[in-house]
Amino acid sequence: MPWKRGERIPTNLIIGFLGAGKTTAIANLIQQRPNSEHWSILINEFGNVSIDHALVESNGGGVAVEKLGGGCACCTMSFAFKPLLAQFIRRSKPDRLILEPSGISHPAKVVDILRSEDFSGAIDLRNVICLIDPKDFDDPRWQQSEVFQDQVQLADIVVMNWTDSRKREQIDRCRQWIEGFNPPKQLIMETEFGKLDTELLDREFHTIRFPLFFEAHPTPKTDQPVTAVFSSETQINNFENSTADQRNDQVDNKFQATTLMEKPMPGSPLRFPNEQSNCHACGWIFHIDDTFDRDKLFDFLGAVKPMLRLKGVFRCNNNWWSINRAKDATDFSPSTYRRDSRLEIICETKLQEWSDFEYELLNCLAK
Repeated sequence: MPWKRGERIPTNLIIGFLGAGKTTAIANLIQQRPNSEHWSILINEFGNVSIDHALVESNGGGVAVEKLGGGCACCTMSFAFKPLLAQFIRRSKPDRLILEPSGISHPAKVVDILRSEDFSGAIDLRNVICLIDPKDFDDPRWQQSEVFQDQVQLADIVVMNWTDSRKREQIDRCRQWIEGFNPPKQLIMETEFGKLDTELLDREFHTIRFPLFFEAHPTPKTDQPVTAVFSSETQINNFENSTADQRNDQVDNKFQATTLMEKPMPGSPLRFPNEQSNCHACGWIFHIDDTFDRDKLFDFLGAVKPMLRLKGVFRCNNNWWSINRAKDATDFSPSTYRRDSRLEIICETKLQEWSDFEYELLNCLAK
């Protein structure tokens, strides 16, 4: 039966670093969703242009998808996360809620919000599942990252993904590292292509986990309480109206502000840069009539270096296609998404002037 006011919603966090396979894992879980259940998925992306949202949304019916882009729910977008989540729950009335924080976000802040008095009456937080690429463990930049360590520390279940393309010795060393966390994990497992069983979502656990580096991603002091959300209908309606005004006034986010007023034109995409101290990102949304030469486009995007993450979905001359690049792997596959073409790139150092990169992208349009 659908969720009703007063009932607590089974809720899971799917966390992990950039390129660990979180979105693929969620898509696999959705495929196993019981037909009688309605699921809601909230995806937080560092970039302003949501690719994960688009790909999950096109994965089938019975699923509501909401996005929060332009920063991490734990810090830069924390003031928007709570009202957005509250509205999303009320609107979608899910039988299960799954949240995917940004790959560079600190999950402790999200867990605290879900367990706070604002949400604890409506949310039953169950297993936190962390996906990890064993190759990341061997990268000193990530192994020494406080956020990376706390993603593993706070997980009840750790899933080593990408095991089909990683050396056995590397996987075993990563497992040994994970086994050293205290308290111990409920389960450490291996998989490939983000394959997870829905049984993992509801395994019972009674261990309380605390972060090792709680201040690794401090939360701004702008959070607002949302206790009215699960109160009377009048309070709820007033809250939602005021929140809409607050978000229009408060969200200094080019993506949200621009998309209300502008639309891409053929050959003239909307561009949304998002740069912070440790990451540089840029996204593009193209007009639906822009059609790309698939081979030329994928040759260009497949050669982009250096980058942490590259995702896109494009209308090409023979079909709609998605591209997904993480580390040394690139995946191309047909896409059911049809709304527009879009691209998001995240890198440690800026590739070049984004306007120059956009010029090269436009050269990949079919003539």
